Amino acid sequence: MSEIRMTTETRTDYECEASGLPAERWAEAVFKIGDEELVIEVSVEKTGVIVGIMVGEVAWKGTLEGFKKLLKGELQ
Repeated sequence: MSEIRMTTETRTDYECEASGLPAERWAEAVFKIGDEELVIEVSVEKTGVIVGIMVGEVAWKGTLEGFKKLLKGELQ
């Protein structure tokens, strides 16, 4: 049996919640807004955590530390 290395949760303003969804290596959340999709992916690798974000044709992928820097405006 595979090792559970992370769990995911989803909550909405309709008080809907899904929690404890297990993942060994990666998990992805897809938000559909009209014709657009916002995708957030998290991978747990032996070398660290990788984060990917995609909206349409625009994407960013990097380490968790890099994502924190991006949010702080320290990366472009």
